[in-house]
Amino acid sequence: MSDLVAAFGLMLVLEGVLYALFPGLPRRVIEVVAATPEQTIRRIGLGVAFAGLALVWVVRS
Repeated sequence: MSDLVAAFGLMLVLEGVLYALFPGLPRRVIEVVAATPEQTIRRIGLGVAFAGLALVWVVRS
């Protein structure tokens, strides 16, 4: 459980640093995502989720 909390904390740090360094980026990303078909967003989301799962599996084994 502590690994999950640490991972969540690291995610917040990275996201906060990105917002601080590139404050206009989130708006541009939202515009791009809003114009992207749902099926494409779903496929990208699944791909990223599987890539994250594979990375965790490789690191843990």
